[in-house]
Amino acid sequence: MATFQCDIVSAEKEIFSGSVEQLIAAGVAGDLGILRGHAPLLTELKPGPVRVIQENGEEELYYVTGGFLEVQPDVVSVLADTATRASDLDEAEAEQARQHALASLNEKQTELDYARASAELAEATAQLRTLQQLRRKGGRG
Repeated sequence: MATFQCDIVSAEKEIFSGSVEQLIAAGVAGDLGILRGHAPLLTELKPGPVRVIQENGEEELYYVTGGFLEVQPDVVSVLADTATRASDLDEAEAEQARQHALASLNEKQTELDYARASAELAEATAQLRTLQQLRRKGGRG
């Protein structure tokens, strides 16, 4: 299968750079699958998993908290707010954050508090979704 250059970077560091066959990311309008020759594109990403299938067929899974996906003729860039390997996520911590956000949503609060709790819930749920994909892939690592 044809490959293309893929870079996943956050504000802190470059987390992945290499030749890949496919990239799947969570866009604001739904999941996007990118193959070589994809039309140029710039779209916003929502918190969630980014799957990278390398040229050797190995799949790696990352988690981003949002950002942008840019597709150019020779390179695809994930410009993430923050990014981490899925295997580095802590499931217990993500579930605790989800529970805390749910409790905050149920309390009577200001609109700002409600919006913050909603964002925290979305992020915790996205982390758990990423961990579920990692588990289906075959384990942590």
